[in-house]
Amino acid sequence: MTAFTLTLPAVSTTTAAQAQARPVVSSNAVITWDVHAQTAIYEVGRQSPTTAARSFAIVQGAVYDAVNAIAGAPYEPYLVAPRARRDDSTPAAVATAAHRVLLWLFPKQADSLRAQYRESLDAIPDGRSKRGGVAVGEATAAAMIDARRDDGAFSDAKWPVGTAPGQWRPTPPDHLQVGAWFATLKPFVVRDLGDYRSPGPPALAGPAYARGLNEVKALGSATSTVRTPEQTEAATWWDDPRLVEWAIVRQLAETHRLSALQTARMFAMVDIAAADSLIACYKEKKRWRFWRPVTAIPLADDDGNPATHGDPDWAPLRITAPSAEYPSGHACFTTAVTTGLRTFFGRDDLSFSASSADSGTTRHYDSLSKALAELLNARVWAGVHYRFASIDGKQLGATVARDVLDQAFGPRDS
Repeated sequence: MTAFTLTLPAVSTTTAAQAQARPVVSSNAVITWDVHAQTAIYEVGRQSPTTAARSFAIVQGAVYDAVNAIAGAPYEPYLVAPRARRDDSTPAAVATAAHRVLLWLFPKQADSLRAQYRESLDAIPDGRSKRGGVAVGEATAAAMIDARRDDGAFSDAKWPVGTAPGQWRPTPPDHLQVGAWFATLKPFVVRDLGDYRSPGPPALAGPAYARGLNEVKALGSATSTVRTPEQTEAATWWDDPRLVEWAIVRQLAETHRLSALQTARMFAMVDIAAADSLIACYKEKKRWRFWRPVTAIPLADDDGNPATHGDPDWAPLRITAPSAEYPSGHACFTTAVTTGLRTFFGRDDLSFSASSADSGTTRHYDSLSKALAELLNARVWAGVHYRFASIDGKQLGATVARDVLDQAFGPRDS
């Protein structure tokens, strides 16, 4: 069993309760409204991490265009650069842009969103600056809503289901058909995400597949005796549906004392690159329609591979997402996030942390690459992905994210 022993990147942990005892209060309106967005998107709206990627991208794209316009548009706008004065209120523009698109996304949350918006505007002195900021926010929100109005979200698309070995079928506990519409969602930046391809899962009868299945069978089982407590914590921490990446990005903005423009640009770079990377990933999931470990391991006696053996009672540590397995969506997403952050800061050795309610701890990292390396391991430890799905998801996410960032958010030609 020593073949499954893996070394964790150097991290330290504290309890989530300790982390929550040190709340961060921000004077940066972009961070404030990113927190409000998380409240609407996840805490109230309970959107899945994949669906939330679209919502965050919509919010941050509108906010970025508003802040960039008031700053004199030093960077290429995402959609528009409405006419603005340098003394227009940036906080008013941020609040208006975020509020308007969140209200469009979540009309049933109108009362709570209106209260947050009123609180933001009440803190800004009345006058031309405030009115100008509101007008800029209205303009960028309108452009974003128009761009995403018919983007294919929440269509009735289904995952291809099969019964042959290797083919995806709905997974326990609820055997749902969810999220296939993301594969046909309109991209945010890249023109045709169908151009991005992954090599595909290894042949069922080959040694690479057997290694992948046997590794997740041993390390990802709910009752694994070879997974360490540290690996169990990491698997749980990374699998929290209140994605730790959301808090990491905000913390980096705070600790590096980013301006409103810097924060808005970083958030838009990360969130829009992540959304397009996930769309490409879901296109590949739909193309390969590969089965999840929770399906494959109980049926391994019938997969045609003499090196795999079925276990009808096998169950993963964490609940399997209701989507096809290959490539890993979380690997695509987190790779895009780290690519966006590395591009923005121009370095990998960033220190950051985040807490998870699911694990009850806070994990600390001293580089983006170490955090990503742990995420790739954690999907195996959670029992929800084969290693090859995470490795190929990392490559796909990096490729798409780099192309997004090559095409958007750069300095404007003078």
